[in-house]
Amino acid sequence: MATLKEKRTCGQRCEDFGRFIWNSDNGTLMGRTPEKWVYISLYYVAFYVVMTSLFSLAIYVLMYTLCPYAPDYQDRLKSPGVMVWPDTYGEEVIDISYNTSDKKSWMKMSNILHDFLKPYNDTKQLECNTHNCTKGKYFIQKTFSAPDHTKWACPFTQSMLGACSGLEDPTFGYNCSMPCVIIKMNRVIDFFPTNQTDLPPYVNCTILEGHNNVAKIDYFPERGIMDLSYFPYYGNLAQPTYVNPLVGVRFSLVGEKHAKIQCRVVADKISYENYYDPYEGKVTFYLKAMK
Repeated sequence: MATLKEKRTCGQRCEDFGRFIWNSDNGTLMGRTPEKWVYISLYYVAFYVVMTSLFSLAIYVLMYTLCPYAPDYQDRLKSPGVMVWPDTYGEEVIDISYNTSDKKSWMKMSNILHDFLKPYNDTKQLECNTHNCTKGKYFIQKTFSAPDHTKWACPFTQSMLGACSGLEDPTFGYNCSMPCVIIKMNRVIDFFPTNQTDLPPYVNCTILEGHNNVAKIDYFPERGIMDLSYFPYYGNLAQPTYVNPLVGVRFSLVGEKHAKIQCRVVADKISYENYYDPYEGKVTFYLKAMK
């Protein structure tokens, strides 16, 4: 019969552990001589130096090839979308409905527009966008000559919206049957809306339903033009003071005062027939004034 292994005491175990840490007979530290520990340490130092260098080189090459102001790939936004304010978006449609007899109802619409136009305040715009832009020409900038190594942006002031600015009429016409809506085109970096520099994009609104309920459509600025000097857009980091050009559209509602309207930004390079994106190049909404 095999004899049972002798049970070691705690003191013997501690003695064995101490001999493992330092064996004076062999001159080893944790099983290795000091010379071998030096070789092992040098190996791992060299290994991690090489790995850190490769990682740093990879990050440097990646960052060197990236533009800090715009993404390299923007294939999802070849043509900009269009939005309308007041932004009373429902589940499927935009329904701008208000009651001219209910102050709370039409004040809700005017307050939305006042909040939206705060960045377009004349004083604020003329303070942060001081560059004298040339109207009717693309504002192409190859250098970062603006303060803080940025690019210039052209000012767009609230007063440029005329009767739809909220300055002449703080109610934007929502206290009667002449409401204003604001049309804005979304930003696309390095986007040129037209092939020719003398044909600026413009907003054109058509009545899809209720033709007899709209007597007149007025555009502000005149003819609903978005001046070419606001293009191209270089990105928020490159142009931190940039604001979108806007178009105010005022409707004169008559009869039942209800209409379905489509507003489209017309330009050579702006598509609007994308079935899968109803807001590409255009926006459709319902406008109804109750009493």
